[in-house]
Amino acid sequence: MATLLNCQSNFSFLRAASHPEELVAQAEANGYKAIALCDEASLAGIVRAWQAAKEANIKLICGARFQFQEGFQLLLVAPCRQAYSELCSLISYSRLHSAKGNYALSVEALQRFNRHLLAIYLPESKCDATGLKDLKALFPARLWLGVALHCAAQQEAYYLKHYDLACRYQLPLVAAPHILMHCRSRHPLFDVLRAIRLHSTVDQLGRNTLMNSEYLEEVKYQYPTELVPKEKSATAFLRELTQMGAEKRWPQGVPNDVQSSIDKELSLIAELRYEHYFLTVYDIVQFARSQGILCQGRGSAANSAVCFCLFITEVDPSRSELLFERFISRERDEPPDIDVDFEHERREEVIQYIYRKYGRSHASLAATVISYRRRSAVRDVGKALGLDNQLISQLSKNMAWWDNQNSLALRLSELGISTSDRRGQQFIDAVNALIGFPRHLSQHVGGFVISREPINTLVPQENAAMPERTIIQWDKSDLEALGMLKIDILALGMLSALRRSLRYISDAAGTDIRLSDIPAEDAETYAMLKRADSIGVFQIESRAQMTMLPRLQPSSFYDLVVQIAIVRPGPIQGGMVHPFLRRRQGLEAEHYANKEIEKVLKRTLGVPIFQEQVIQLAMVAAGFSGGEADQLRRAMASWGKNGDLAGFKDKLVNGMLERGYDLDFAERLFSQMKGFGAYGFPESHSASFALLAYASAWIKCHHPAAFYCGLLNSQPMGFYSVSQLCQDAQRHDVAILPVSVCHSDWEHRVVFKQESSAIRLGLRTVKGLLRESAEQLCNLRNQQPFT
Repeated sequence: MATLLNCQSNFSFLRAASHPEELVAQAEANGYKAIALCDEASLAGIVRAWQAAKEANIKLICGARFQFQEGFQLLLVAPCRQAYSELCSLISYSRLHSAKGNYALSVEALQRFNRHLLAIYLPESKCDATGLKDLKALFPARLWLGVALHCAAQQEAYYLKHYDLACRYQLPLVAAPHILMHCRSRHPLFDVLRAIRLHSTVDQLGRNTLMNSEYLEEVKYQYPTELVPKEKSATAFLRELTQMGAEKRWPQGVPNDVQSSIDKELSLIAELRYEHYFLTVYDIVQFARSQGILCQGRGSAANSAVCFCLFITEVDPSRSELLFERFISRERDEPPDIDVDFEHERREEVIQYIYRKYGRSHASLAATVISYRRRSAVRDVGKALGLDNQLISQLSKNMAWWDNQNSLALRLSELGISTSDRRGQQFIDAVNALIGFPRHLSQHVGGFVISREPINTLVPQENAAMPERTIIQWDKSDLEALGMLKIDILALGMLSALRRSLRYISDAAGTDIRLSDIPAEDAETYAMLKRADSIGVFQIESRAQMTMLPRLQPSSFYDLVVQIAIVRPGPIQGGMVHPFLRRRQGLEAEHYANKEIEKVLKRTLGVPIFQEQVIQLAMVAAGFSGGEADQLRRAMASWGKNGDLAGFKDKLVNGMLERGYDLDFAERLFSQMKGFGAYGFPESHSASFALLAYASAWIKCHHPAAFYCGLLNSQPMGFYSVSQLCQDAQRHDVAILPVSVCHSDWEHRVVFKQESSAIRLGLRTVKGLLRESAEQLCNLRNQQPFT
């Protein structure tokens, strides 16, 4: 069986010039039956290769390439599931004992991970035998000698050296050409990448230039089970907690339609065996609440009645029209992905709780693949080709995320640079090819993967840039592809501000006031927002939002959901804002081509505002299947990283034209997709944010001193400086009392008076004053007042 054994992808960062998918497709096109992806001490690209191999019907072998401290190179490949776990553990060991981005490995360390792995020894050009004796003992009957014929001079002598070495150590020879790109046309880009990595220019490079797929299927991810009492099943325990929560949410009795939703959701959760995931999120949220940490689930979790009953989210399913199927769907066969926002000042407490509960070997942060965008590609390629630094800086500043491949030539022409000479064309080609290439792995903002088995038996771990942080080598899309569950532990400054404001209100009232106690649909709050009086209000405080508020005139919770979503690149770029406003004001009639379109767009007056609506329209108006719609959703999510969305344009436009829709609407819909891709904003996210927007607006309207004091003590956050917030507080009849050595604490505080309230500015306002010094000062003042 013809097999490519020694392929590196662009996930060997800056060392190879092709995506994993391109290598797999080229191997299949050339008639190979299998391909081994062997990136350097990494499996970061293996999931993408696996997905491509499934589609191309070619076997994928999982492997990795290592440079050993003893001075030789080795390919280690995994013929079985046990070997795959060994490979993950070995990579993790080599990475976790080194600084971020590096690895270190010795023959001695290899002894712990060599029971099932196969090894291919790659001699250096001198064909010496460094380490071969030890390796032969470590890999009895599992060691090969790799040889590659590169059509160079003295090729026969080169081969005979390998042959003699193989005979001397009684090792079988195996063809292992070092594949670093899938086609010759990538060679110029390969030179650019090498120049970037070596901090050189292409001209200075000189001589420096140039397992089968079944066991990835066997990577069975299992969620921890210790949260379930021994005498109960996970299904029964989750149902019990949900019903208890439902009775707290509706003490007068759970509405029939809500109970029906709960039963439906629990049945599907049990069928797909996601109970432990929900119980883990519930446990994390319960810990936060027990410590007085404000938190709020958002994203598609807001679509779930179960999440509402478990107090993961505060979006009441009886007040919204969100679809549970957007969160969990049997047809989509995707794991749920719950995002929970915590106070930005106290998120670390939650993270450390997760580490304590599950251990660092079972809990790790997901990675984010940092890929080249247009500006970063311009900078790095420009340096590699030796262009003037000032020119590079000016050119990169002029690039925008919406620029296409033709824009670069235009920008160069604007700067008076010819694009017709060889170097100019090489620059354009390299930049356009480099966009979407992975640059390095970074830490996800808060995506935790928690596993019953040690994580490094499923996927390699490595150190993050932050101290006490480890990440796995896969990002969100890779986790989704393998069905691994992730919880996003995110930070939100407004939650810190709201928790403080509620505490001030509670202190004044003499009773505990919670977020859920804020009355719904308060007319005075909406009247304030209609006047665009929203400085400091979550999500609707920007100048653009303040301009929109008087035009949209929000008077209900769903109006706020729309308000938050409409001032976004998707609706704006797609030309959807003005039609919506005209219909909202009764200046334009709603129009629906058919009942299916009306069902998708009725709640937004016939205009697509939300990401979900755009995807639904692709299905009902352009004939996309469920699978194609899911591919479209993924392409929208990755738009700007690799440009995959452009491949859907013809199918979308042609599909809509065939069904009688006009070209203008089809083009605008695709334009909106691009906007959503860059700044995706689903309805479920907007609904979660609308709750916090309403809560912060209500507090501002009815308790302005508590509102501003909460904001001031939670800085830095939001759009406005401390000075601007103080000025706005004064416009709302809140007196601002100056910093005083006799009266100020470290934090700002509310001073309650009979008729009004004031804010006494805290010592934190004083530049250069350390908190420790300020607290010592306050302690001395408490012992004896200053004179």
